[in-house]
Amino acid sequence: MSKDEPDIRSPRGRRDVVVAASCVAVVAAMVGASYAAVPLYDMFCRVTGFGGTTQVATSAPGKVLDREITVRFDGNVAPGLGWKFGPEQNEMKVRIGETKLALFRAQNVSDKPVTGTATYNVTPEQFGAYFSKVQCFCFTKQTLQPGESMDMPVVFFVDPSLADEHGLDGMSQLTLSYTFYPDSAARSASAAGTERPKT
Repeated sequence: MSKDEPDIRSPRGRRDVVVAASCVAVVAAMVGASYAAVPLYDMFCRVTGFGGTTQVATSAPGKVLDREITVRFDGNVAPGLGWKFGPEQNEMKVRIGETKLALFRAQNVSDKPVTGTATYNVTPEQFGAYFSKVQCFCFTKQTLQPGESMDMPVVFFVDPSLADEHGLDGMSQLTLSYTFYPDSAARSASAAGTERPKT
């Protein structure tokens, strides 16, 4: 053993080995956390409605309430997509628990096939936990050929459990907003945070 190498049998040598092992463990944990951060954040948003993230439902609720909410629709296109995109109607009245269909229209105005992916949210953000989609074009990538137009449906409802959230009793309007990105850019936008509608 050379003079510069620590003797792991001595207290100081054991301490040096423990410090080195701790540093390696901390670096490994940080690398693991960085890979897990995006999917964990996405899962957190979907479960809690944080940031206006909407919910996904497999079926409609069993009851419809008399209380109405005005749902406004907003559609945006990120630079570089080559599409026109927007709602076919600007707003609709929805009874809480009632299943509704809204249509958005997209058109590829470029001269090549383009695949886009939509990010989405609702505002005010507190409504995210109560706004559920049964069917949505935003669940999958969408490809449009040059000049092609397509109606894109979203089937949704506002969950009746909203009636139990008395802090939202005075709110009667929400906005459902979509932004279409080129497919590769959508993953980056989703990781960076939830989209906000234009005001």
